[in-house]
Amino acid sequence: MTLAGKTVLITGAGRGIGEAVAHAFARAGANLVLMARTQHDIDWVAERSASCGVSSLALAGDVSQRADVTRVVAVAQKTFGRIDALVNAAGIYGPIGTFVENDLRAWAEAIETNLLGTVFCMHAVLPGMIARRSGVVINFSGGGAVAPFPRFSAYSTSKAAVVRLTETVAEEVKEFGVRVNTIAPGAVNTRLLDQVLAAGERAGEEFHAKAKQQKADGGTPPALAAELAVFLASSAAAGVTGKLISAVWDDWKSLPERAPELGRSALFTLRRIDGRHFTEVR
Repeated sequence: MTLAGKTVLITGAGRGIGEAVAHAFARAGANLVLMARTQHDIDWVAERSASCGVSSLALAGDVSQRADVTRVVAVAQKTFGRIDALVNAAGIYGPIGTFVENDLRAWAEAIETNLLGTVFCMHAVLPGMIARRSGVVINFSGGGAVAPFPRFSAYSTSKAAVVRLTETVAEEVKEFGVRVNTIAPGAVNTRLLDQVLAAGERAGEEFHAKAKQQKADGGTPPALAAELAVFLASSAAAGVTGKLISAVWDDWKSLPERAPELGRSALFTLRRIDGRHFTEVR
């Protein structure tokens, strides 16, 4: 139980990756603060986590609403005294289809949930972490964060912004012993995949075909991202901060050994491929 006595706030904790993360942290001994828009979902996750002998607090709220985030963080701090780790797993696709066809209100809602939701949660918990000189923030990347993702412009824009936000804030808070990283979870079968399947040709012929194959194959297990999240929240990942880490492709367990090197390099970060400092190998 590597995180025994710690408290973690997990957004989007009612389903998918967020739910898997919650169970992984419970198995690691952490007390849980579960946030999602649907009370029933997080109540069910809290019930299942109880078998691990940890305390769970299920608080319904919408991360895109700053007042909801402020309320949840305040209740969590009053209940447990502090928040040791924050996992921002809440996310939506937003409109699917070409950018010029998108409803801009729906487009903005994706930015509000994926980017501003992450911003609001980080802004609420970081002061306490800085004051204690200890804490971990874990954000989630997604399709389009490091490459174009046609017909998902709102989602890809928000996720690219989350990665750069992670890198920037990580630099600002590292002197206080606070670490901030982003996880690329892989192609996990969640309700977002079901939205792609329902969108049909609006998702693009090639991507829709890939989605159908992913549904049939089972996709990437969400447990991979959950295991990585627990690792990053633990003392085992000391020195690793400001990085975008793939749960599927990266040898992330070896990253602490490379912490000095990573701190001086652009590895696992967003950079422009310019033929001068960085080149692409295909």
